Amino acid sequence: MRQHGIRARGKRRFRVTTDSRHGLPIAPNLLNRNFTVALPNQAWTGDITYIPTNQGWPFLAVVIDLFSRRVVGWSMQPEMRSHLVIDALEMAWLHRSPDRSARPDLP
Repeated sequence: MRQHGIRARGKRRFRVTTDSRHGLPIAPNLLNRNFTVALPNQAWTGDITYIPTNQGWPFLAVVIDLFSRRVVGWSMQPEMRSHLVIDALEMAWLHRSPDRSARPDLP
């Protein structure tokens, strides 16, 4: 390896990305771990992750319809800011145009 200028990639140090010690309000758990729904657009869920690339670690936010288990909105940005999630939700809303009658508890 030395002769050819090849080096092994070392193990990366663990990096904490979640701070659970805060005074911010916590959203209520409306699904209560019931991830089975009868109709499209009844329940969406989402997640944020980061992806290693040669140019850095872009963040990816996705919105998934629990009925079809399909990604209905996504956004990728270089930093984890609020617009990462807002853009993913807006994409889902524009593509799916959910009817408010699916959630009668909303104004």
